[in-house]
Amino acid sequence: MNTTEKYHGIVPAFYACYEEDGSISPDRARKLTRHLIHKGVQALYVGGSSGECIYQTAAERKLLLEAVIEEAAGQLPVYAHVACNSIEESRMLAAHAQAHGAAAIFAIPPIYFHLPESSIADYWNAISDAAPETDFFIYNIPQLAGTALTVSLLREMMKNPRLAGVKNSSMPVQDIQMWLDEGHGKTVVFNGPDEQLLSGLAAGACGGIGGTYAVMPELYLKIYELFQNGQMEQARLIQNEVCRIIYKMCEAKANLYAVMKEILRRNGVDVGTARRPLRGVTAADLPIVAEADAMIHVAIETYC
Repeated sequence: MNTTEKYHGIVPAFYACYEEDGSISPDRARKLTRHLIHKGVQALYVGGSSGECIYQTAAERKLLLEAVIEEAAGQLPVYAHVACNSIEESRMLAAHAQAHGAAAIFAIPPIYFHLPESSIADYWNAISDAAPETDFFIYNIPQLAGTALTVSLLREMMKNPRLAGVKNSSMPVQDIQMWLDEGHGKTVVFNGPDEQLLSGLAAGACGGIGGTYAVMPELYLKIYELFQNGQMEQARLIQNEVCRIIYKMCEAKANLYAVMKEILRRNGVDVGTARRPLRGVTAADLPIVAEADAMIHVAIETYC
């Protein structure tokens, strides 16, 4: 199976799952895995921004990934984001992901220092070399990483035979077209920003990896289905409603991930809250949480 056939569809960015004391919860991770498989998503993406990787130890990230892969048990692919500040820890996580059967590994660029493109390519290639039998994806999220993927950097990375594509979380949709052009049909691009899934698909994205997918997978799966069937107007209506739900959730003072975890808890899937310094839900946020939850239910009933 070639790259363009292998990667497609709706891929929820998996949430960090914690016990009440804040420790990683393999049991809750398994429950969320079962929940999302039941919803019909095409793959799971573990350890990224939505997985709060920046606030976890390497050992915690291993534990959560193992729980997800074990529970998925081959029912769908599991992708692992493995980048850390330390290149050696990144390589360790890459090797661990391959050893446990991750279908692909992803990595943001090194953060904090503004490095030349040659150093960024060295960092990515070193991570990829630690998992030589596993596809590698660039995770382009310049608004958080502080470094943006460029055409010249992508051309350099195209020399890596394991490069399968880009998870593009930059806001300009046109970036998707640029990365696809440079791939010459050998690589794919996943849309990142949830608010523009439909636009990203129209620009050629193979699917989407998104942070709000897990709280309303039915709506994103429907957008993808309608797009595949050429029903753009109906897909646009759902995309716009998804955006309104996201805007509502962002009205809370709590971190967005904490809000979405609270909505999941209200619907029978308790994965804990967000880890500090991400702000948790307070009593003042509860009316917004309730309204967003209701909006999701109405949208699913209306469109799905």
